[in-house]
Amino acid sequence: MKFTGYQTFVVAVLAFLQFTIVLDFMILSPLGALLLQELHITTAQFGLVVSAYAFSAGLSGILAAGFADKFDRKKLLMFFYSGFIVGTLLCGVASDYHMLLVARVVTGLFGGVIGSISFAIIADLFPFEMRGRVMGFVQTAFAASQVMGIPVGLYLSNHWGWHSPFLMIVAAALLVWFVLLFRLQPIDAHLKVPSEQNPIKHIVATVSQPRYLWAFLTTMLLSTGGFMLMPFGSTFSVHNLGISLGRLPLVYMVTGISAMVVGPLLGRLSDAIGKYRVFLAGSLVCTVIIVIYCTRGITPIEVVILLNVLLFACIMARVISSQSLLSAVPAMKDRGAFMAINAAIQQLSGGVAASIAGLIVVQTPGGQLDRYDVLGYVVCAAVLCTIGLMYKVNAQLAAAGTETAPRPAPAR
Repeated sequence: MKFTGYQTFVVAVLAFLQFTIVLDFMILSPLGALLLQELHITTAQFGLVVSAYAFSAGLSGILAAGFADKFDRKKLLMFFYSGFIVGTLLCGVASDYHMLLVARVVTGLFGGVIGSISFAIIADLFPFEMRGRVMGFVQTAFAASQVMGIPVGLYLSNHWGWHSPFLMIVAAALLVWFVLLFRLQPIDAHLKVPSEQNPIKHIVATVSQPRYLWAFLTTMLLSTGGFMLMPFGSTFSVHNLGISLGRLPLVYMVTGISAMVVGPLLGRLSDAIGKYRVFLAGSLVCTVIIVIYCTRGITPIEVVILLNVLLFACIMARVISSQSLLSAVPAMKDRGAFMAINAAIQQLSGGVAASIAGLIVVQTPGGQLDRYDVLGYVVCAAVLCTIGLMYKVNAQLAAAGTETAPRPAPAR
């Protein structure tokens, strides 16, 4: 099945939109070493900055769930993306820790819902058999933020301060906003399907579906790894692994380039051999890499880059395959509400995970992070639990008649 010209445009614009959203979140990780120093804050306070976005995003996701299927998805996307741009601008002009904390709350209130709207649009416009490829391209936003966004953001922050990366994101997001305004067509087919009109009843009806509950529980643990490890990734690389701030952009750039190549390939692979198989393989290898990475001391930069490349390939395999499977869980009339609630659960559980991570790791007077290995073991336990939960989701989809694995070739 080939993409039409308009489908290609939708994939491209959603990928670039996700790039701005992901970069806004991920830029805090490489800026962590600078923020800890310039704002004179502790690791626990930095963990709160990260989790503030997640908690507010989770709250807005729950509030938006009842209305997510009542409006044209384009209008919803434009509204929340506008708020995200304003929140990011506030981050770019924040002068102290408390202003930055408030700005992250505002950004999360709007930015946390955008991913769920994007995934609902993908589920509306693309059949299940194509979603692995679509997710593979859209999720390259993570890789693109590594290649272009984070190195440029670090360069700007080293020369013009930590505010400048946020202003760069605002400029890129404004470009996407105008493209969406003039090129994206209305997405309102779901409005023709009868659904519960009362927002509260719609939320209750969605969360009370037994087969949705397994998906929500799976999502709860899926976000643990990223929210626990990434916020302190740059600090660990600099002070524990011995990578200088000047060479840190090289690590992110090489990792991102490899992920941009691997992402679409993993999307095709998940459509070809089965999405759960790709998720299982990625999860098992991921646990091994995490244990190796989190227990190292001073390490040559070549080894650090190799470990990062392998780790992100496994993360991409898990994200692409899991999002493709979860997109098939809700019925069309519940799709917006399901995606919003799912995103809220992801953000809330991620916020808890980031806060816990800030309490587990401790920065010594010399700058090193203690107990990062303990953090790695906690993440591995969560990854292993998701294998069983995703198996249940996959089995439910198969029982409902959704093709979770490729059909055998016809006999000649």
